Amino acid sequence: MDPKKIVLKESEEIEGIPIEGPWLEENINLDEIIKNYYLKIGFQATHLGKAIKIWKKIERLREKEEVRVFLGYTSNIVSSGLREIISYLVKNKKVDVIVTTAGGVEEDFIKCLKPFILGNWKADGRLLREKGINRIGNIFVPNDRYIEFEKYMMEFFSSLEGKKVTPSEFCYKLGEFMDKKLGKEKEKSILYWAYKNNIPIFCPALTDGSIGDMLYFYKKYNKDSSLTIDIADDIVKLNDLAITAKKTACIVLGGSLPKHAIINANLFREGTDYAIYITTALPWDGSLSGAPPEEGVSWGKIGKEADYVEIWGDATIIFPILVYCTFK
Repeated sequence: MDPKKIVLKESEEIEGIPIEGPWLEENINLDEIIKNYYLKIGFQATHLGKAIKIWKKIERLREKEEVRVFLGYTSNIVSSGLREIISYLVKNKKVDVIVTTAGGVEEDFIKCLKPFILGNWKADGRLLREKGINRIGNIFVPNDRYIEFEKYMMEFFSSLEGKKVTPSEFCYKLGEFMDKKLGKEKEKSILYWAYKNNIPIFCPALTDGSIGDMLYFYKKYNKDSSLTIDIADDIVKLNDLAITAKKTACIVLGGSLPKHAIINANLFREGTDYAIYITTALPWDGSLSGAPPEEGVSWGKIGKEADYVEIWGDATIIFPILVYCTFK
């Protein structure tokens, strides 16, 4: 009996998957624990087990037919070590479309210049400010990273002078610029591999970060600049990528703008066929970040017959396991 279709009646015995964890006295490894027990453990482990099943199903289908995979993530994902995992997916063409925030673009580039540093959650903000260190949770980003980044960006902006580009073209050209200007360190970059594999990166809020700050200074001191960034053409391109796909899958880390841009594009095709959400946001305040998949179904952004799951938890813990179990 399908446990999702159970109708409880008096004295009715419930049939379904028994709740069971690994028996550690058996000779089993972590791989076997994740693949064989996560579905049966309950709570969020079961949701992770389902996410592994869904993504493996997507991969099997992609061998026979088109399933266009949309990946969305917020900038903190790139601040962390998940950046390299996403770069692996892009390098190996496991995703087809990316939507991120400005920080998700600029921090990927900055990490090619100098690394971010493991810090401390309890660090004194005033002392960090005095020392020129910015904090993202327990990750430190010294100001010299942005100083170095600015040198490259001013040259990059100049190369775009006189042109009108969309944010996705901006990201493509930035990957091309990295290919010419950077050494082997670029080979762990999301932007670089997206450029090499012609995987579009959409960033509707491109100015909401250091890139925006630098555009301000560039425009301020180059008053005759005709560099223009046009978001209108990108919304057409993004929506068309959903509409023209035979099937789609949406994998979203976090929430915010990337999540909505992806699922809203899928509204135009009566919803995505597959969805995996990983979030720490809760639904009680009505936020889009906390909106569960069922809310997406109500809007037609997730299909009525879609296979989907939401995992409540920290993506830095969950996503490496999900990717490893799907592709290794």
